[in-house]
Amino acid sequence: MHYDPTRTLPEARIAELPNPYFGKVRDCYDLPANPQAEARRILISSDRISAFDRILAVIPYKGQVLTQMARFWFDATADICPNHVLAYPDPNVVVGKLVTILPVEIVVRGYLAGTTGTSVLTMYKKGVRQMYGHTLPDGMRDNQALPAPIITPTSKAFDGGHDEPLTAEEIVSQGLLSQAQWDDVSAKALALFGRGQKMAAERGLLLVDTKYEFGLDTDGNILIADEIHTPDSSRYWIAESYAKAFEAGERPASFDKDVIRAWVAARCDPYKDDIPAIPAEMIEKTARAYIEAFEMITGQPFIPDLSGTTVLDRVRGNLRQFFTA
Repeated sequence: MHYDPTRTLPEARIAELPNPYFGKVRDCYDLPANPQAEARRILISSDRISAFDRILAVIPYKGQVLTQMARFWFDATADICPNHVLAYPDPNVVVGKLVTILPVEIVVRGYLAGTTGTSVLTMYKKGVRQMYGHTLPDGMRDNQALPAPIITPTSKAFDGGHDEPLTAEEIVSQGLLSQAQWDDVSAKALALFGRGQKMAAERGLLLVDTKYEFGLDTDGNILIADEIHTPDSSRYWIAESYAKAFEAGERPASFDKDVIRAWVAARCDPYKDDIPAIPAEMIEKTARAYIEAFEMITGQPFIPDLSGTTVLDRVRGNLRQFFTA
């Protein structure tokens, strides 16, 4: 694929669209309900890459890669759980139902893996065996397959707080979800993960763990929103690397979406210091890692949309139908 470092979408600030909300990676606009349509949200995936609670760089094609990979998975799982998608007016854009995101972070894990404070491996190595309402056996090793996939829910942190582990009983007793909602969400999450693992295995991959965003539509139905089974929301290992790495006590080969993260962390304290200038070859390496992930996960070639003078020009043209001013 021809690589063009200038084909990027650093941001999508479009004054003619109403009710903006700008996240770390997505630029969003809410369309109010009217007699012809329900309330909708326009989600534009920029090419920004975020880590350490800051923007590190802009990666060519990243927004299109993630939007189209999520589209692949939304299409492949619609029979398990309805999703928020209404239309794809542009390769970087989803128009979805405006949903109320549930106040519980749903993470499904198939392996004893992870590095964060709430990951099962971190907790297990501290001697914890009862976690998230599950009991794990003694004697497990790093990156070992769990007896069966488990849901490890956490509270959603707001205003700079920290996610806290939850059990199913706590979710219901604290009124975060009703028992019926939890039963529905947990069944859908495990079914989605099972489908993801099966399809990943057919592509020579192991789907290790993933995060799902569930929300309620205006009728109270539970939908899957945001993204699904992308390298930004999921951990994938290369299946053929697993057995040898596991026996050696090493981490299996994965899609290294953190190439820039590792490069930055090796050169400064990214939470305190200025971020050093990231070289062009590192930007290109990251772009190609995302494209490789798309092609291996979906089995489809990645074809960048090169229409429009710039990516923003193309996006604006495709969203003109939603302009209000």
